[in-house]
Amino acid sequence: MNSIAILDFGSQYSQLIARRVREQHVYCELHPWDTPPARVLAASPKGFILSGGPASVYAANAPQIPAYVLESGLPVLGICYGMQALTHALGGKVAPAPQQEYGLAQVRVLRPNALLPPGEARVWMSHGDRIDQLPNGFASLAKSDNSPIAAMCDALRGYYGVQFHPEVHHTPSGPELLRRFVIEICAAAPNWTPESIIGESIARIRAQVGQQCVLSAVSGGVDSSVATALAHRAIGNQLDAVFVDNGLLRKDEAARVVKTFRENLGVCLHPINAIEEFMQALRGITEPEQKRRIIGEKFIRIFEEQAQKLGQPPFLVQGTIYPDVVESSAPDRAQGQRIKSHHNVGGLPEEMQFELVEPLRYLFKDEVRAVGEALGLPAELVWRQPFPGPGLAVRCLGEVTWERLERLRGADAIFTGELEAAGLLTMKPLTPALSRGERAGVRAGTSQAFAVLLPVQSVGVMGDQRTYQEAIALRAVTTEDFMTADWAQLPHELLGRVSSRIVNEVAGVNRVVYDITSKPPATIEWE
Repeated sequence: MNSIAILDFGSQYSQLIARRVREQHVYCELHPWDTPPARVLAASPKGFILSGGPASVYAANAPQIPAYVLESGLPVLGICYGMQALTHALGGKVAPAPQQEYGLAQVRVLRPNALLPPGEARVWMSHGDRIDQLPNGFASLAKSDNSPIAAMCDALRGYYGVQFHPEVHHTPSGPELLRRFVIEICAAAPNWTPESIIGESIARIRAQVGQQCVLSAVSGGVDSSVATALAHRAIGNQLDAVFVDNGLLRKDEAARVVKTFRENLGVCLHPINAIEEFMQALRGITEPEQKRRIIGEKFIRIFEEQAQKLGQPPFLVQGTIYPDVVESSAPDRAQGQRIKSHHNVGGLPEEMQFELVEPLRYLFKDEVRAVGEALGLPAELVWRQPFPGPGLAVRCLGEVTWERLERLRGADAIFTGELEAAGLLTMKPLTPALSRGERAGVRAGTSQAFAVLLPVQSVGVMGDQRTYQEAIALRAVTTEDFMTADWAQLPHELLGRVSSRIVNEVAGVNRVVYDITSKPPATIEWE
């Protein structure tokens, strides 16, 4: 198989390494560093990338490079801790740096090599240790003010290391560095394309379900729509789609979802009105994780009831994507910490009647969109902004009641409506021929924008009378991969107009604030 294996030593940037390799149209898999060798080698990788990590290689019980990596004879690229681990494993010396190096730095390339473009480059450093002595057979490739060995290589064995992080956008030459390693040094073919993803997904779905019938959970969002379209392409009339109106949708969304699916996907769709069931189950619940678990279990139980009416299909299609898996710290991401339970990953009940079919499980959001376009789905569906599986329950902080949901729906409709009128609601589709820098330069709009209802009441004045009402927070971000995000710098005039409309048109709201927090440290959603 044509792939790259990434071993995760606990870096906060590990998922970005995978994202950048995928940008080179090469498939990669991300594994905890101590994953059993057979599982890592099952994809027949062309090379290994070792991530950064918070440990020191000389500390007791520090993660080390598994023996099979060096025994494989394949090229290896160590990033930050990965470079130090490579040095330590091969007899070099790693020691605490006299001066730690965090943030932007300039590196100077010392000699021609297969990995680094010549000259000086701005890079992102994040380390407290450094290489004091190279292993035998290695040469220093670059230096910075605080890292005399900022990059190294043993070209004969195909071993490379960089002290900086090429995967983050603060290192502009990072994509070229990774391209050189993956394509030129590892000789991986750039054949990870939307068409190849579709072909492989169809084959996996058919192999998994055979001739049996399948249910698909649809919400009208990008992920569930693309997953359903893939399943329909694979098994046709074996698929029945179920849309559950749980009362947690945006304004007029239920009718729009039904119309879109029936007109564009040609899938047999079964709408279910379960508003009362969800409202009753969420009554009095304020803790975010408990909300997600309740919603996840309620969804599954409703699908099980529908399955009985449809002859008990044993499979359920879900639009789980890679960030869902990472943030929910699924068992195959042992290095990760649970950020939140996604209703279709960590929020599922332990016992259920279905075997899950998740064709998008290891795709990033923009890969999902590219697959959707290749499947011929309409642009308004493919480029629709993300919406959480648990719906407005995660944007209605505190208890979820119908009155508060209607309040939130009204505010959200005003915000997104004004953004749409200003041409700022969605990212514009971009041609694949554009470089990463060109894409960033022409991308317009917000990646995700929505309103949040806070369980906080504050004093206001309306019509010369004192009010004591709730607050709305507006959230809008820009991002490439949804693993990190920046807050959108929206025009002040637009924000002022949105605030004025909300307090005048939405009953029970007397204050509007704008969230200017990036991810990290915050998540995109508030719960």
